[in-house]
Amino acid sequence: MAVKIRLRRMGKKKAPFYRVVVADSRYPRDGRFIEEIGYYDPMTETDGVKIDADAAKKWIANGAQPTDTVKSLLKKQGII
Repeated sequence: MAVKIRLRRMGKKKAPFYRVVVADSRYPRDGRFIEEIGYYDPMTETDGVKIDADAAKKWIANGAQPTDTVKSLLKKQGII
């Protein structure tokens, strides 16, 4: 089972809001997921990112691969 840490799109049309989730790579983008570990709101002026560092580190240690966007968010938060 290939596990990814990726964004799940929520929100209205033209007002995106993303949840950072751990999901099997075979599931659709907004489909089933294993665990929700944070959120990302690109529409806010201030820092709209909140990620549970302990959960992210645990999943990465267990072999979960973050997508490129999530990897950059994790770097900005100082988790990676």
